[in-house]
Amino acid sequence: MAVCVEDCADSMFGGLGMLGLVKTALLKPYTFIVMAIFICIVGPMAAIRTPTDVFPDIGIPVVAVVWQYAGLAPDAMAGRVIYTYERSLSTTVNDIEHIESQSLPGMGIVKIFFQPGVDIRTANAQVTAVSQTVLKQMPAGITPPLILNYSASTVPILQMAFSSPSLSEAKIRDLVQNNIRLPLTSVPGLAMPTPMGGKQRQITLDLDPQALAAKGLSAQDVANALAAQNQIIPVGTAKFGGDEYTILLNNSPTAIDALNYLPIKTVDGAEITLGQVAHVRDGSPPQTNIVRVDGRRAVLMPALKNGNISTLSIVDSIRAMLPRINETLPPQLKTSLLGDASVFVKASVGSVAREGIIAALLTSVMILLFLGSWRSTLIIAASIPLAVLSAIALLAVSGQTLNVMTLGGLALAVGILVDDATVTIENINWHLEQGKAVKDAILDGAKQIVGPAFVSLLCICIVFVPMFMLQGIAGYLFRPMALAVIFAMASSFLLSRTLVPTLAMYLLKPHKLETGPGHHPEDAYINHHEGDQHGSEELRGQSPLPHPSSARHNPVVSALIRFQARFEHGFSALRDAYHGLLLLALGNRKGFLIGFLACILCSFLLLPSLGEDFFPATDAGAMALHVRLPLGTRIEESAAAFDRIESRIREVIPRAQLDTIIDNIGIPLSGIDMAYSASGTVGPQDGDIQVALKPGHAPTADYVKRLREVLRESFPGTGFAFMPADISSQILNFGAPAPLDVKISGPNDAANRAYAAELQRRLAHVSGIADLRLQQSLGYPSLQVNVDRERASQLGITEHDVTASLGASLAGTSQTAPTYWLNPANGVSYSVVGATPQYRMDTLPELESLPITGSNGQSAVLGGIATLKRVNTADVITHYNVTPTLDLFANVQGRDLGGVAADIQKVIDSTANLRPKGATITLHGQIDALHEAFNGLSIGLLGAVVLIYLLIVINFQSWVDPFVIITALPAALAGIVWMLFLSGTSLSVPALTGAILCMGVATANSILVVSFCRERLAEHGDALKAAMEAGYTRFRPVCMTALAMIIGMLPLAISQEQNAPLGRAVIGGLILATTATLLFVPVVFSLAHRRSTPRAVVGETAHVI
Repeated sequence: MAVCVEDCADSMFGGLGMLGLVKTALLKPYTFIVMAIFICIVGPMAAIRTPTDVFPDIGIPVVAVVWQYAGLAPDAMAGRVIYTYERSLSTTVNDIEHIESQSLPGMGIVKIFFQPGVDIRTANAQVTAVSQTVLKQMPAGITPPLILNYSASTVPILQMAFSSPSLSEAKIRDLVQNNIRLPLTSVPGLAMPTPMGGKQRQITLDLDPQALAAKGLSAQDVANALAAQNQIIPVGTAKFGGDEYTILLNNSPTAIDALNYLPIKTVDGAEITLGQVAHVRDGSPPQTNIVRVDGRRAVLMPALKNGNISTLSIVDSIRAMLPRINETLPPQLKTSLLGDASVFVKASVGSVAREGIIAALLTSVMILLFLGSWRSTLIIAASIPLAVLSAIALLAVSGQTLNVMTLGGLALAVGILVDDATVTIENINWHLEQGKAVKDAILDGAKQIVGPAFVSLLCICIVFVPMFMLQGIAGYLFRPMALAVIFAMASSFLLSRTLVPTLAMYLLKPHKLETGPGHHPEDAYINHHEGDQHGSEELRGQSPLPHPSSARHNPVVSALIRFQARFEHGFSALRDAYHGLLLLALGNRKGFLIGFLACILCSFLLLPSLGEDFFPATDAGAMALHVRLPLGTRIEESAAAFDRIESRIREVIPRAQLDTIIDNIGIPLSGIDMAYSASGTVGPQDGDIQVALKPGHAPTADYVKRLREVLRESFPGTGFAFMPADISSQILNFGAPAPLDVKISGPNDAANRAYAAELQRRLAHVSGIADLRLQQSLGYPSLQVNVDRERASQLGITEHDVTASLGASLAGTSQTAPTYWLNPANGVSYSVVGATPQYRMDTLPELESLPITGSNGQSAVLGGIATLKRVNTADVITHYNVTPTLDLFANVQGRDLGGVAADIQKVIDSTANLRPKGATITLHGQIDALHEAFNGLSIGLLGAVVLIYLLIVINFQSWVDPFVIITALPAALAGIVWMLFLSGTSLSVPALTGAILCMGVATANSILVVSFCRERLAEHGDALKAAMEAGYTRFRPVCMTALAMIIGMLPLAISQEQNAPLGRAVIGGLILATTATLLFVPVVFSLAHRRSTPRAVVGETAHVI
């Protein structure tokens, strides 16, 4: 806390008005007791009703647009759909930050990232409008896209797996899609993509190419017949007499078998029906996505959190609804809930709350030892939870959630809150020791500290101001933490001016004046001051602690009293040792200053060895592995390969530690799932393996390292990459499959690929890099069909006829001629799709024998009018800001993210001469957020020092003394560096946040010493003596406030939480900052005022806090 010029404080900081609060509290004590009761009611209610999550809502607005066209190749999707759409977006949609797109087989996904603060409603309207406008430029039959809103916080929070020993995959998926998913969509904040795995139920017409050829028909004829014979158009009503009749027409079959009798064509008077050239069945399209849970086929439905809704409430709502839904389902359908993120949320939030409670208890014990009075300790301890509850209520009003960041801010605030209440009580006790009455002591003490207390409040709050200027993910994460600290500090300040004086009036008793020779008879001033014989007075009965003789029947109380007395004696000895050390430093000022500064500066040489990480990794007991088999591997072979991979994983991880393994192979049927997916799956050869470990498992990082080695040795030619598995890492990666992404954007694809290959070769030698892979491969097996247009024309067949017949045979009739069958049993309409089944076309000759018919009825086979050859194509085409882009993804293992990224950038710079013309090579991923946060926080750190300095200049009306005060800050930074180095902790955003907090707390303690130096200097004009007196007399309050903060941060620092570096940084910074405050700052003050003469400082009176 600060001690400053009273008149200046009163005039500039409203001390008189704040003193009125104290007087009101003494005159109307019930008012503030009721206020405390009100806080006790409102605070818990707010804590219960406020959403609980891991992180605050990261509201970076993103709109995902999903285009689908069955059978369209990635290059055609990119060229004919996505590129056209992206160009339209760039001209008609405002405030776009950047655009990313992926073109996959049959689907294209465009993600539009907007500038922070954009009105997402306007963005949605503009995106929707342009999506409708460009339809005319798209391939015939394409449907309008699906448009989704999501953010970095839209991550899976629960996996619902459905399996059955007797039900088919199609039946399971149908039940999940129509009976389970629909009721769950009513849960607030829940985003439900379509189910993954299983088989999509549809009415399938398995075409027989030979029968079609024999009848002179093609698949297109079947599509035309379906469109003509299966209608859903109403025919109206008719009125006869006094009644009106609805006319019902059998224009759509009511039974599946009736489709067999739909006529296609009449040839020579003979009617050809569907049943003669196709097999009609209640089936499914060829499976493109397989999901297995512990080796058993299943249907997986992820539940995603969307918006600022509590993860816990979403999961609880799902769990509450599932039993009621299950009553309507077949009993043989088994439901399993996997990957429950609410467990992780509860553990994370619970641990932070638990650490805060432990810190408050430890701090209370520490205060009891220092003050020796349970009454004073009770007053201080009562103000802490009230301030925290008040801050929670204010957070709820401001729209924040309870999460690791806001609770971490409250845990931070605990140590500072103790400072405010402690100084208030300590100051009252000092006046009581002068023989004053309780009310007089409260009012005199408040008059002295109300202004300085407000200055200290501003100092600590000011250091958090730069956090409100952070952009991107870091801003969304740390602004709520800053709000939590500021709310708690403001609440504590108000309570210290109202409730603390009220409680002190009731609980504290008058003291007797201290007598006897004192502890330092050689110095009249420091011989008798606050706390010199604090403990002995209390033991003599002038405080609530009883004398040991009166507690002989209570051995516990007697032991506590003796322990406190020994502590007081030990503390006095420590203070005397400090007194001698300060005398030595003041006796050799220049030598001490040079040596101290040299040690501080040398400490910063450790900085490069710390490394840089955005957030420290946490062990969530889960792994996510992406597997890529050789391109073109069919999904049945992929499933067999995943069996072997899963068996190898089970060999590495002991059965006692392995909980569940989920395989998700191939591309989901719906593009919605792909829009939410961050794994990088591009075809049937890709898949994800999710491994959940049991509690008490070995470190997950050890298993990841071991599996990286084992799997590559066991399965050569297969690519493996570990992805973020826990909810916090997924949020921080913001939808990317890896924390590092080298983007090579340019118009020349061949040159880009050549450069990417060379860059990948060089990056493989970077230390700490892992899972390096090129996302866009060029080796997907394809067949190029070249139609001889002249020959086809001679047969009356056009390119349109070939396209229609091939598309209907291979991709199915659903895209160009969609028809539906209404199931009267459940009211669901299912697609009716005709296509050649894969078992009828598994060789090249069978493909060449596919029938093609022209508009004039002429028919031919494909091989008669076209040639086929094997070619390789891209499996996925990616654009970044409309430019074709290649991605080199990489993970980090055994090294810090910043160090690996720096080495990658060096390699990129070294290949500048190889860069293709017009290409841009940039490093993206989590490293973007790291650089943005580090730059913002570093500037914020510097800004905090400047703001603090200017504030103290206003307070002291001097340029020199504020400079003396901030000389303790370099020591705080050096202490942070040493603590991070000794604990093996890399420099991260939480650590930088701790450094910023240290600036405020260290400054407050330094103000305490320098202000007292000024008072003593005004008394006798001797700077050396003033420095000695200030250091000695302020030793106790400085140690108390520093220890309160250190003890408050200790549980967090020794934990494995993501905010642990914050606690370590605060502890390390305060240890050296306190040392500098008690030794370095007095020496600097004595030098700065070495030419001073005895004089009175206008408006300043000697007083003690």
